[in-house]
Order: sequence, then structure tokens, then C-alpha cells
Amino acid sequence: MLLKTNAEKGIIYREWSSPSVRACLLLVHGLCAQSERWKFLSEYLLARNISSYALELKGFGETGGIRGDVDSLDTYIKDTLSLAEIIKNENRGKKIFLAGESLGGLIAFLTEIRSPEFFSGLVCISPAFKSRLKFKTLDCVKIPVSFLLNPKKQFSVPFDSGMCTSDAGYIEQMDNDPREHRLATSRLLVKIGLAQLKAGAFKGKIAAPVLFLIAGTKDKLVDPEAAGKVFFGLKAKDKELIRYPQMRHALSIESGREEVFKDILKWVERRI
Repeated sequence: MLLKTNAEKGIIYREWSSPSVRACLLLVHGLCAQSERWKFLSEYLLARNISSYALELKGFGETGGIRGDVDSLDTYIKDTLSLAEIIKNENRGKKIFLAGESLGGLIAFLTEIRSPEFFSGLVCISPAFKSRLKFKTLDCVKIPVSFLLNPKKQFSVPFDSGMCTSDAGYIEQMDNDPREHRLATSRLLVKIGLAQLKAGAFKGKIAAPVLFLIAGTKDKLVDPEAAGKVFFGLKAKDKELIRYPQMRHALSIESGREEVFKDILKWVERRI
């Protein structure tokens, strides 16, 4: 695994690269997460000669600036496409599959709508089409007001590591990792809400092969039923939905994640 910075494109990303690459995944993490969360999936795929490139979203992980802040979700889409160009140049003739978890799933979905020519398929893992986060009542008032008056004001995002995974070892790792903060600015939170509305309105534009991986009722961060509604509204002819009813939100780091990885691998291999 290598952490790379591309100054020209202004992005940071991690790379797990196979010398005998069969295909590539471009991975986008979720809100308040960071790109090394993809280590388990990427190492699993690397052993099977599939390379992975994981974008570090601005405002999170090892990026600079205000924590939990970005000027627009278009910046995330632009950065995803910049990384796609790097992958394409480094892996001539190989298929690229776009995957995202939680907020990353929403970003990947919107990126596919924007530029479908880059990708051979889309994988949405617990995609954040509707939030289940329970902000304090006062914060629900403050966030839209702050968006107008002080858009860079930070708010605490109301979740803990145990809501992401039941893996006790990884919970401890998250709780002791300074990259795993719980902050988001009012403009990011408002932009996410607007992006969720946009995704629902434009879901009919998705034509690429699509895989949705959805947790069950134990997902306290996003609404799995909202993701299901988006899935069934897709006009893509090649689409598959898999549910994991006993798993928590962050399937990529959840206990039993190998089952999820096997499903992703089988899906990708059928389309290489």
C-alpha cells in the first residue's frame, strides 16, 4: 500500500497495485472516514490481481484545511475523475470499476451520472441516499442558519465507531486514530442533503452495471430502504442488490466482511 500525492491534480490517494493486474477499483470512503479503511478489501483483491486506488476526500484523513469541510460535492466528483484518469493512464486497456461506501457511495453514484465513460461498473456499499443520523434539535436549526451566515462552522456528527462495525479490534483502532474525526461543516452537511435529492431525481441516467450492497436494520447511519428504492428505480439492465441483514453500516470493516468481499469479487470477475 502506497500513499501518494498528485500535486498537479491536487489529490491524495492510496494505491494497492498488482504487477499482473486484471482490473482496477477506484474506492471512495464515507463521511468522517479515511482511505486506509479500504485496506481489508484492497488486500483481498490484490491477492487476486485486482488493483485498488482509494481517494482521500478533502477535509478528511490526511488532507489539510478545515476538518470536515469542502466547498462543494462537485470537488469530490472532480477529484474522483482525476484519480480515474491516473488509473486509466497506469493501467492501459484494463477495466475500472467505481465503488463507494456511505457518503462515498453517493459520490460514486453522482460521478457515474456525470462521466459514465470512465467506468465499467458501479458498486454502492451502504450508500447514503438518506441519513439516519440523529442530530440534536438545536443543531438542526443551527446548521441551515450557519450555512447562510458561517458555512465553515463545524458541527459534531452524531455517531460512534460501534455504529460502523461490530469488530472490537477495529472499533479500538478507529477510536485511537486522529484521522477518524467526527466533524463536518454546515456547508458540507447541506450540500450532502442537496446531493441526495439530486441522486434520486437523476437515478434514471445510470446505465452501467450496478451492484448495491446494503446492511440491515442495524445500520444506524443511513436508511437501507432508501437505497433499495433508488436501486429498484434504476433503468440499468445489469443490476444486482445484495442485503446483509445482520451487519452494521460499514460493510468494508464489519465483522464477516469477507462475505462482502467475495460478493464484490464475483461481481467484478463476471464483468472483466
